[in-house]
Amino acid sequence: MPRYQMSVVIDHPRRTAPAGIADDLRRFASDPELKVADREALREAIGALERLVGLDDVKKLIYTLIAQRLVNERRRAYGLKTERQTVHMIFRGNPGTGKTTVARLLGRIFRELGVLSRGHLIEVERADLVGEYIGHTAQKTRELLRRAVGGILFIDEAYSLIRGGEKDFGREAIDTLVKGMEDHRDDLIVILAGYDREMLAFLQANPGLPSRFPLQIVFPDYRMEELLKIAEAMCAEREYRMDAGARRRLEGRIARAMLRRDVPFANARFVRNAVERAIRRHAVRTVRQGTTSREALMTLTADDFADDGDGL
Repeated sequence: MPRYQMSVVIDHPRRTAPAGIADDLRRFASDPELKVADREALREAIGALERLVGLDDVKKLIYTLIAQRLVNERRRAYGLKTERQTVHMIFRGNPGTGKTTVARLLGRIFRELGVLSRGHLIEVERADLVGEYIGHTAQKTRELLRRAVGGILFIDEAYSLIRGGEKDFGREAIDTLVKGMEDHRDDLIVILAGYDREMLAFLQANPGLPSRFPLQIVFPDYRMEELLKIAEAMCAEREYRMDAGARRRLEGRIARAMLRRDVPFANARFVRNAVERAIRRHAVRTVRQGTTSREALMTLTADDFADDGDGL
C-alpha cells in the first residue's frame, strides 16, 4: 500500500467550515459496512467538535481527515489503493484558543475510526521530557511515549526543547521522540503545541521535523462575540446566567485585557477564570444579602465581574 506525505498549513481563521459537512459525516459513518468501533460515540464526538465556538478552519481540517479515513475504508472494501494518513500535528496559537480541547476530541474521534486503540491524551511539557544528566532524558521520553501509545502525546510549549542551545538535553528528547514516532507509527499521534512565532522558529531550527508533522494548524485568537458566547456557555453549564450588566462588564474587561501588551491575552482561559471568580463572588454576595430565590441563585450581576486590577 503506497504511503504519501501531506503538508497542510491551516492559517486562514475567518473562513467558514463547509455547511452541513458534520451532518454528512455522521450519515456516512452510519453505513453498517464501515469499520467503526462505536458509531454513536463517533457521532457524539463529531457533534462536540461542531459545537465548539469559532475554530472554523480547525474543524474543516478535522472533517477532512475523518472523511478521508471513512472513504479509505470503503475503498479498501473494494480492493482499491488507499493512502496512509500521517496525522502528527503542529498546533500554533496563543493560550486559551482551544488547542488542548481539540486534541482531546481528536483522541475520541480517531479511536472510533480505528486510527488509535485507546484515544487517551497525555499532556506534557519540557520538564516531563528533559532529564538532568546524560541518558535521563531518553529514559523519561521513552516512558512517556510508552504511556501515550494508543492515544495522543500532546507536548505544550514544544519550542522550549531547544531553548538551551546545542548542548541542551532537549535535543535528545526530540531525537528520542522522532524514533518513538516511527516505532509506534500505527498507534500513536504526537502533537507539538505552542505560540505561533516560537513554533515557527522551532521548526526552522529542526529541518527534519516539518515533514514528520505534516499538519500545521493555526488557532486564532477568539473575537469578542466568540468569547462572550464561550462565557455564556460556561455559565449555562454551571446553571448560571449573566444579566445585561454582567455581560457589559465582562465585555469591558475582555477589551482591556486584549489591549494589554505586557502579557499575552489568554482568550477562553481568561474568560473561564473570570466566570469562576464571578461565581465565587456571587456566593459571597448571596450570603450577605440573604436572597435565595431561584432567580437570584442563578443570576450573575455586574458586581460579580468587578475588576480589581489584578488581571482576573
